[in-house]
Amino acid sequence: MKKYLVSLMLFTALGVISLSCSVDNSGSADGFVQRLKDAPAKVILTDGAAADALIVGRKWSSDLCALSVKNTSAKAVQVKEVVVFDLQHQLADTTKIYGEAFQKLGQIGGTLGKPEDWGTYPDRSHYKIPEPENLRTAYGMLTLQLPENSRVLLATTSCKRFISRFSFDAKRLRISLDCENLVLQPGETWSLEEFLVTTSNDREKNYDRLTEAISKHHPRLKHDPVPMGWCSWYCFGPAVTAKNVSDNTNWIAKNLPQLKYIQIDDGYQPWMGDWLEKGKAFGGDVAQVLHDIKNKGLEPAIWVAPFVASPQSELFKNHPDWFVKDEAGKPLRSDKIGFGGWRLGPWYVLDGTHPAVQQYYTELFKTMRQKWGVTYFKLDANYWGAMYGGVHYDKKATRIEAYRRGMEAILKGSGDAFILGCNHPIWGSLGLIHGSRSSMDTWRDWKSFRNIGRENLLRGWQNGRLWWNDPDCILLTDNGAEDVMDQGGNAAATKKVVMPENEFLYHATTVYASGGMLLSGDDLTTIKPERLAILKKMIPPTGKSARFENEKFEVGIINFKDHIEYTVFNASDAPVSRKIKLPAGKYTLSNKWTGKEIGVFEKEYVINDLLPHSAQLIVAKKVN
Repeated sequence: MKKYLVSLMLFTALGVISLSCSVDNSGSADGFVQRLKDAPAKVILTDGAAADALIVGRKWSSDLCALSVKNTSAKAVQVKEVVVFDLQHQLADTTKIYGEAFQKLGQIGGTLGKPEDWGTYPDRSHYKIPEPENLRTAYGMLTLQLPENSRVLLATTSCKRFISRFSFDAKRLRISLDCENLVLQPGETWSLEEFLVTTSNDREKNYDRLTEAISKHHPRLKHDPVPMGWCSWYCFGPAVTAKNVSDNTNWIAKNLPQLKYIQIDDGYQPWMGDWLEKGKAFGGDVAQVLHDIKNKGLEPAIWVAPFVASPQSELFKNHPDWFVKDEAGKPLRSDKIGFGGWRLGPWYVLDGTHPAVQQYYTELFKTMRQKWGVTYFKLDANYWGAMYGGVHYDKKATRIEAYRRGMEAILKGSGDAFILGCNHPIWGSLGLIHGSRSSMDTWRDWKSFRNIGRENLLRGWQNGRLWWNDPDCILLTDNGAEDVMDQGGNAAATKKVVMPENEFLYHATTVYASGGMLLSGDDLTTIKPERLAILKKMIPPTGKSARFENEKFEVGIINFKDHIEYTVFNASDAPVSRKIKLPAGKYTLSNKWTGKEIGVFEKEYVINDLLPHSAQLIVAKKVN
């Protein structure tokens, strides 16, 4: 615990009295950062042997630290992990946190003493990814909210080979790089990943610094403008037919051609892995349906899960040597170590380090791009490409490298097409995708709108900086695929629920606040005029995510050249008041959803009794 000596000079009638006292700085941002920099590092070997001959390098330059490990011994060693910082953090157990999961379906919130799973499917329970020393673990980054709203952001700014892990409890913080038992040769040095620690009272400023640092290692893949389109999954699920797609294509071409990407989702293929074959239920030639979309003046888009294959697929039967192996040298069933997949499983995993797999990826996506005309690929189940616990063709490669090599081969084949990552390793995907799904699937019920909305708002900082965020489809009709299936795409007898208008507007406002992609998930041939009016007001996407003071997400701000927009939320079950703080001057306010003018205000505007489960989108224009 660091303390600072403070001298006080008291002036009295008898003269000057000098007093000294110690001030505890352990809970401050500066005190924490210094403890972090002073913390020890160590190397843990696979066999538990002493690693005294391995040197961990930490070279600081301002808020950045280059990390490395060197083997100074005369023999090769297997490295399980490198612990780059291990400290008693001396922070209150009530310190609020936010961290990313390894894959995008997980998030960690709560406090150091009582962490909470905020995402839909946590790494530790759903995917069964082991956590170091059973400590709760975030991947890539972790934020700490200290007293007086001082914030500390810890992160690795690169993910070329090793994934970083931020493991903690009420007393300890352990930051490590997973080295996956790879062999470090005598005299060899590994560059690990660059580390960042930055502090600010401004939540968004910390994220600005992080994304700036990431961009130097993983430049953003740009694809403008922000994509708009339609997706078959949320209205038809895996039972989608060629006629479903054709009917919506015709409607969109006539009524709303701005939704230019027409995306066929999961359901057209007979098995995972057999992407060039049509399923029995689809009832049409996939390539021809895609060509028909192009002929209508729209852009063909398709869903592919490139890293997985069903055991019944021709791909798996014909090329078992292409798959990630178990310790016995046989293809590894993913359900043996984690989640086996949500449909047509249990899945096996293609090995991105295998040269034949890389060639297969390039040829597959070249066929879809050049012969089928696809200009947008939704890549799903990408997590499996970086699944832990398997044996790769290249014994010197990590699972991050396996995934990245596979993605690079896909990018080579897909040419100028838009690439969306879905169910993907977040840090592992840096610099490899144009768009990133920022939440779990959205379904037509309040709990989903609330939880998925928070998942998307928590990741708003990524939009336009790392990639375009995909907040998932906007849903504005009461009829959808969830009437006949569960969220895993399996048949289910679910009861249809008609949702109130305020909950649909809450959902629409969270999608709008993301600033990212806009895809309709409704059967647009059945949409009502009043709901269609909402959809039209969301076109085109702003490309700017709302910025918030904190993770309560009560009032967000989106600045434009000639006006300001405020996203105002009430996710609670009771009415609340919300205050909008206006810049200097007078502003005319209006409600974007209703189109009604509210009035002229200065300094602030208070919304009294904002309804439960509701949101407003307020437009402010300065009065000249």
